Amino acid sequence: MKEFVLGMTGVEWVLLGGALAAFGGGLGSAIGLSTIGNTAAGIIAEDGEKFGKVLPLAAMPSTQGIYGFITALLAIGFLGDLSLSATEGMRVFFACLPVALLCAVSGIYQGVVAVGAAGMVAKKDENAGKSLIFPALVETYAVLAFIVSIMMMNALR
Repeated sequence: MKEFVLGMTGVEWVLLGGALAAFGGGLGSAIGLSTIGNTAAGIIAEDGEKFGKVLPLAAMPSTQGIYGFITALLAIGFLGDLSLSATEGMRVFFACLPVALLCAVSGIYQGVVAVGAAGMVAKKDENAGKSLIFPALVETYAVLAFIVSIMMMNALR
């Protein structure tokens, strides 16, 4: 007999956690990338020589989607045993939440911060290196959430 928690089996909890991790990371990246992408395109339209200097800023929000994807794969790894109890599945679900929630927010705001950083590059080419620091600071919290999710899942093995 299968165990249910809130009407869901262990497999369903794992799938929900993995889906939310992939969705949250992907959503944050997509919004962040579109935000900085529009600004980067405007800067490059004015001065095509700045392409290489704004490209790293435009790419930075994509990492949250990668963290969500990897977290989803780690969650799916728990499905080798389809007899996972609902409680065990729920634990995997909770381990996915740091990435699912924080990467969504982090990706969006990293794109916003990257817009300001791109403005630094648009005004002065020599600010290109310095401009990477500000969106990288936002990245720190996505990395921490990713590490927490990995540690939580490792503790469940």
